[in-house]
Amino acid sequence: MIIRTLTAEDCPACARWMAATPLWQHYGVTEHSAQQRLEQGLANQATIAVAEQDGQVLGFVWYVLEGAFARSGYILLIGVQPGRYRQRVGQALMDYAEAQVFQQAADIFLLVSDFNLAAQRFYQRRGYKQVGAIPDYVLPGVSELIYTRRRPASAQGG
Repeated sequence: MIIRTLTAEDCPACARWMAATPLWQHYGVTEHSAQQRLEQGLANQATIAVAEQDGQVLGFVWYVLEGAFARSGYILLIGVQPGRYRQRVGQALMDYAEAQVFQQAADIFLLVSDFNLAAQRFYQRRGYKQVGAIPDYVLPGVSELIYTRRRPASAQGG
């Protein structure tokens, strides 16, 4: 598996599996809206990395180096192709994004849906701690939980 920058050619495939994923469906994501969002990110020079194996994109991570409070890194989106969840794709993507962010920031923030227990466990295993919640932020009746992680002492940056 390699981690590389998202290209315009990757957007249609990512959009297809995003639209087929129950979590994204819960938020009303369609193939068209997913592709539009990814393409708009590229047009705006967003930092989006993909995990690729044998020419197939298995997942992506969209992160911002100083996206939280204009000083901390922020993981905006992470997605893994259905059927690839137990193949360490998300772990590889997070390892990559964290390494990039921790070169410049002392901490990273991200949001995770209150009903997404698997994602909460994933982040907690990586050392993230819940520090708050934003009720009804994206969807009525759903709280987005705020998680953060400090840069490990072994990953000191500038």
